[in-house]
Amino acid sequence: MQGQSVNPFLPRERRLMNLKIISVRVFNVILTMEHFFFTRVFTHLFKSRKHLSPLYFKFVKPLLGSSVIIELILISDQLYNAMANLSNRKIAILTEEGFEQVELTSPKEALESAGATVHVISTKSGTIKAWDKNDWGIEIKVDKQLSDVSPDEYDALVLPGGVLNPDKLRQNKGAVAFVSAFLDENKPVAAICHGPQMLIETGMIRGRRLTSFPSLQTDLQNAGADWVDEEVVVDNGLITSRTPADLDAFNKKAIEEISRGN
Repeated sequence: MQGQSVNPFLPRERRLMNLKIISVRVFNVILTMEHFFFTRVFTHLFKSRKHLSPLYFKFVKPLLGSSVIIELILISDQLYNAMANLSNRKIAILTEEGFEQVELTSPKEALESAGATVHVISTKSGTIKAWDKNDWGIEIKVDKQLSDVSPDEYDALVLPGGVLNPDKLRQNKGAVAFVSAFLDENKPVAAICHGPQMLIETGMIRGRRLTSFPSLQTDLQNAGADWVDEEVVVDNGLITSRTPADLDAFNKKAIEEISRGN
C-alpha cells in the first residue's frame, strides 16, 4: 500500500527482546537455586563459548544474525560477572591519606557490586582525603581503625596506590604486620600502582611475579620480586596492576581470585 513502509528489522528486534527476557528469566531462576554446583557449571558453560551446543551455531546463529549473537555474548558476560558472588566475603582496603582516589573507589565499588562486605581501614578514624591526579580529592569515611581490627576478620586485602599513601603506611609497623598476615596465610592481596610498596616492607615477595607503577620496578626487583610490565599479574592470589588505566582488568581478577578463596 502506497505511503506505508514495512520495517524489515521489526521481527529481529522482537526476537532480540524475547531473548533478553528469556535470559533475565533464566538468570533469576539460577539465582534462586540452592544447588551451588549447578550454578558453577552453568556459569562455566556460558563463559566458555566453545562449550555451547554446535546446534546453536548451526541453526540459531544464521536465524538471528551476528548482532544478536553479540548481544547474547554481552548478556552471558553480565551473567558471569553477577554470579561471581562475594556475598560471603569480607574485604579490607588498607590505606592512609593521599591514596589515589580512583584506585580505592573503583575496586571498592566493583567488590561491593559483587556482594562483598568492604571496610576501609586506616590508622586514623573519621575520614581520610584522597589525591585525585593533581590535587586533593574527596574524603572517604574510615570504617575501621587499624588498631581495632585483625587480619583474621577478613578474607582478602586491597592496597590502593598514590604516592603519599604507601610511603606513610609502610612506616607503620602495625600496617606492615597486617599486610604480612594476609601473605603468610595465602589470602588474596590486590595491590595497584604504588600499592606494592607495602609488599616490599613485608620481606615476603622474593620470587613472586608482579607488576606496579614503573618507578617501583627497581625497588621491587631488589626485594627479590620478578617484575613484569603487564596490565594485571596474578601469582597465587597476589594480584597487581600498574596504573588506573588497568583498573578494569585489576578489578576483574581481584573478584575472580577472591571468589575462589584461599
